[in-house]
Amino acid sequence: FASHFCKMVKLSVSILVLSWALCHCNVLVNGFGVSPTSTKRDAVVSMASMASSGVPPVSSDASDTEDVEIPTNLPSDCGMDYIPLATMLATGQLAEADQFTRDALIVISGAKDKKRDFVYFTDVKNIPSTDLATIERLWNQFSGGKFGYSVQKKKFKQSKEDFEVFCRKIGWTTQDGEVERKKRWFGASEFIYDVKKAPEGHLPLTSALRGTSLIKNLLEHPVWNDDDWMKEA
Repeated sequence: FASHFCKMVKLSVSILVLSWALCHCNVLVNGFGVSPTSTKRDAVVSMASMASSGVPPVSSDASDTEDVEIPTNLPSDCGMDYIPLATMLATGQLAEADQFTRDALIVISGAKDKKRDFVYFTDVKNIPSTDLATIERLWNQFSGGKFGYSVQKKKFKQSKEDFEVFCRKIGWTTQDGEVERKKRWFGASEFIYDVKKAPEGHLPLTSALRGTSLIKNLLEHPVWNDDDWMKEA
């Protein structure tokens, strides 16, 4: 019965994820959107960005997970529904959860209200601690403490805040012959959507297409100043 129930949950979330992906596919570029009102010049720039950095996969093979109860007490100061994220993470659909997280940041940072489909580093201060804590608890819980912004913050500190060292430490780089480069999203993604195989801090992904200020500000958000984010409301 448990096995049958798990299969039904995974089928249900696959349908949910497909619907969600179709609603968002027209605004995805490197994990942050391109505004439908972009000028022709903006579109050219965006396409160039896509060619160099790519678009994250809409879906991934489900990572092996244990049968767990999906939490429903997921507080938000913005009225955001985090049950889809919890379901994706609980069923090991990490690429979908990764994209949902980036889309959620667009909403809870206020960027969407400003008719933008991407997050500026200056928007980070507007992200409620309640929401970031909810997102973090989910990533932390369903990865066994392996993924999340708090884990990335720890890795960033261990790297003495050297972004290149940080990327190497969390598996965002790869060796191409004798050249080390950042992993690509386009085509067959080079990132690892598997809890067991990915390095600590590998997910969630944050675009550095517009520079490193966004991820640095996320890692310096006041919610990480203490461990209160670990406590459920």
